[in-house]
Amino acid sequence: MAVGEALRQLLAMARATPLVACELVRLRQADGRVLAEDLCAAIDLPPWANSAMDGYALRFDDLAAQPLPVSQTVFAGNAPGPLQPGTCARVFTGAPVPAGADCVQLQENCTVDAQGRVSVLTPLRAGDNIRPQGNEIRAGAPLLAAGTVLNPLALGVLAAQGVSQVSVLRRPRVALLSSGDELAGEGATLGPGQIHDSNRVVLATLLERLGCEVIDLGCVPDDPLLLRAALAAVEGAELIISSAGVSVGDADCIGALLREAGEVRLWKLAIKPGKPFTFGHIGAVPLLGLPGNPGSALVTFLLLARPYLLARMGVARVEPMRVPVVAGFAWPKAGKRQEYLRVRLDGGRARLLENQSSATLLSAVQADGLLEVPAGETFEAGDVLDFISFDGVMG
Repeated sequence: MAVGEALRQLLAMARATPLVACELVRLRQADGRVLAEDLCAAIDLPPWANSAMDGYALRFDDLAAQPLPVSQTVFAGNAPGPLQPGTCARVFTGAPVPAGADCVQLQENCTVDAQGRVSVLTPLRAGDNIRPQGNEIRAGAPLLAAGTVLNPLALGVLAAQGVSQVSVLRRPRVALLSSGDELAGEGATLGPGQIHDSNRVVLATLLERLGCEVIDLGCVPDDPLLLRAALAAVEGAELIISSAGVSVGDADCIGALLREAGEVRLWKLAIKPGKPFTFGHIGAVPLLGLPGNPGSALVTFLLLARPYLLARMGVARVEPMRVPVVAGFAWPKAGKRQEYLRVRLDGGRARLLENQSSATLLSAVQADGLLEVPAGETFEAGDVLDFISFDGVMG
């Protein structure tokens, strides 16, 4: 199955089973959380007309009568009185503009005579250098939509509205396991033929960055009984993510369990790396089966598992952002699968890292992101392709 079609099916299934439980949290605790409801502005911003700079507030019609005496001085946080006709007010950036004033002139464009009267040296129009009330947003206007991933800027917008707590989606509970006799957990002494498990560390960290609560099932040997027992012990998870064991080999127990239950929805994609990616269900719980090779697990998580999870969380924009970059190398042999190459950006051009093996993670650390090569296509140095930045999909 083509990657695009697999993603379309995954997102359709995700949006058919949205996560709906929510909770109220304080604003400072809401970074990275998903907004659970549409929010409208409670107040105008700014709440009153204010000066965009340090200068003098006046009536445009009074310019003909200058020099103008200064009738009041207004700092930010003051409540000025109405502007007396034929005068100006000394104002500072952010200070309320006195009622009756309809323009502000920058202090550098004014002179003050010995009697303290102000003359304007440069042309001025009504409305200049005043931020009108509601210039940013009017009370009642849409502010943030449900499904918005709250970041520091969104939190600042809410704080400016006087919001102190916000309704967010409860953290999704994701059960995570690695499958394989060859795997040893963190800090374990390696036995014969064993390797340290890196996938769980990578995937757990990525999930936590998405705001998930990770249920760590550890490393499970290639034994159907042990695997069934591990999965049966999962309680309250909305999703299971596994790495390895999803192909059709004798030791690929997860794939076998899904096929026995008749619950395989997706299996084998036209993607490189990551062909054995699988989607199915264990009971009523969806399971995303990632390949065991670290490079394959990373790519399929970022391109498929991450969008699926974000869609279930109600996030509107779930696919990775793609930007055009110039290839700094040629790709003369077309592949049968859509390929994702680990590249570095050097002088605005994508440079291919030497080790593209799906078994290695180090070249991903050295890369800036993935260059997307459509199936059946070649390219020359200087051609433009889509690039997916790791910075954009690992936050």
